[in-house]
Amino acid sequence: MGTDEERRITIAAIAREAGVSVPTVSRVVNGRSDVAAGTRERVEELLNRHDYRRRPSRLSGTAELIDLVFNDLDSPWTVEIIRGVEQVAHSCGVGTVVSAIHRRTAPTRQWMQNLRARASDGVILVTSELASPVHAELRRLNVGVVVVDPAGVPSMDVPTIGATNWSGGLHATEYLISLGHKRIGFVAGPLRLECSRARLDGYRAACDAAGLAVPGELIVEGNFYHESGFSGGKLLLGLKEPPTAIFASSDQMALGVYEAVRQRGLRVPGDVSVVGFDDLPEMRWSSPPLTTVRQPLAEMGQLAARTVLRLARGEKIESPRIELATELIVRDSAAPPR
Repeated sequence: MGTDEERRITIAAIAREAGVSVPTVSRVVNGRSDVAAGTRERVEELLNRHDYRRRPSRLSGTAELIDLVFNDLDSPWTVEIIRGVEQVAHSCGVGTVVSAIHRRTAPTRQWMQNLRARASDGVILVTSELASPVHAELRRLNVGVVVVDPAGVPSMDVPTIGATNWSGGLHATEYLISLGHKRIGFVAGPLRLECSRARLDGYRAACDAAGLAVPGELIVEGNFYHESGFSGGKLLLGLKEPPTAIFASSDQMALGVYEAVRQRGLRVPGDVSVVGFDDLPEMRWSSPPLTTVRQPLAEMGQLAARTVLRLARGEKIESPRIELATELIVRDSAAPPR
């Protein structure tokens, strides 16, 4: 290998050449004892041959920093995640850099350049739509990564933090059924996302268990924001046989449904019951206060921060996938149908 290739050598490349997994090479690099002697010797020989240099953690020095990366920063949802990360980072004396990628190439490239210059100790990705070259570069830099609320099965061997979206969707729908609703509309989040599909599957499971039909017209896809809740609500309420209740897959979409109900001259919950998902702080002040599924967003941020700092210290992560429990918060936006 030439000098340039030596500088670019990755743990993944070492793993391929040694015929072992990436986590095995990581354990050798981090000085862990749970590697067979023959495997350790083979990996160490390749590390020395390719002049692999483990990126030193800055947690042992005075400059301590983690990167927190979102697709966008225009939702109250992101504020709750940031709040959780900041609580842990502040208590540990660690700085936090918050960035938005906006799903475009140029900002992603700029963020990677800034990340290299900052030499952050770890990265929390609250997005799963970064291109595979970005993931490869993070590996090359030997930066610890944690993914919050992944879109699907992560392509990297990294810990993920999520919530019990399926059971949240199940319990919200079961609650509406317990009130007597038999025709329940659903405004889904983007179905490319695992969390959206899980909430929809929970809704379907509750309806199936109750023997309720779910025709396709009762399910519309949104994007988690107010406007899509409003347009989805209008479609559902405009059906020949409109639903008596609507379950929106985010609080913001639920507020959009509120407006669709109002514009038709109807009332929540007298004419249409509405349930959301997230339990953003302001939902208790909506009119009427929103019944919703509490997603522990701040706690997810806290756990992600603790996990990425453990990775930076070379500590073992016991479980690669953690889901925190959701909880149905009953307020005043749902009632028995007329």
